[in-house]
Amino acid sequence: MRITRALSASLLMLGLAVAPAAADSSPTPTDSASADSDAPTQAGTSFRTATEIEQGQTATASGSAGDYLYWSFPADAGQRPTVEATVKLPGTHAAQTWQIDVYDGLRRRQSCQYGAQTRTAAAEASSVELACTLRTVRAWSEMWAGDPLPGTYYVRLTAVGLTTADLGLPVSTEVRVDSKDIGGSAAVDGSLAEPLVPGIAVKSEAEDGGSEDSSAVLSAIEPEDGWSSGWWSDRWVWTAIGGALAALAGVGGYTLTRGSGRPSRVPPGA
Repeated sequence: MRITRALSASLLMLGLAVAPAAADSSPTPTDSASADSDAPTQAGTSFRTATEIEQGQTATASGSAGDYLYWSFPADAGQRPTVEATVKLPGTHAAQTWQIDVYDGLRRRQSCQYGAQTRTAAAEASSVELACTLRTVRAWSEMWAGDPLPGTYYVRLTAVGLTTADLGLPVSTEVRVDSKDIGGSAAVDGSLAEPLVPGIAVKSEAEDGGSEDSSAVLSAIEPEDGWSSGWWSDRWVWTAIGGALAALAGVGGYTLTRGSGRPSRVPPGA
């Protein structure tokens, strides 16, 4: 009986201990909903007022046909950003052509490797989808090259060639930016002193002891892991592996070709 009571008490205590754990292990709402709730719900009207968004966020905004809508996002070396935009149109409208443009930190328009950068929505169409995949961001480049460089990038969405009747019609937009990490295949020898971020020159002068201009437009966005230094990439790993394989091949070739050693000096038949 004592053994039975002890076992019963042990099982009861075990059940009480497991119950809270089971309750804690119940599925909880994912963080995606909270992340979406933190996404911006408006767009800027110029480069200076561009709404900052993080990569992986879906930003929304309402506007009017004919407006210029601006967003900005950070892109680091080795990334290949893809900007996707969806414009939801009113029920009644004529054919509309929408265009998405991407500019780098120097406000140079960057060409798209692929994607429907400009599309025409037929009359009465409910929406139009646009996409632009940029070239891989380089850590350093010649001034004349015009390559994408680390820093802030601007997205401009607008309708072109609108009819007078369609000007001012209400529209709603969704914009999302995602990047693919290209890795060492896009690595270069060199890096920028600072990323191309608005106000970075003023910030650097203030850190060196100069006076900081409070009216400067400073960007508050950067990659999740911070800006890369520009010197490290997986190319170093592949270089080290290649060097080790070359050394092993050299040792193996020498072993196969050296023979059995020095020839004997004893004359044959002695």
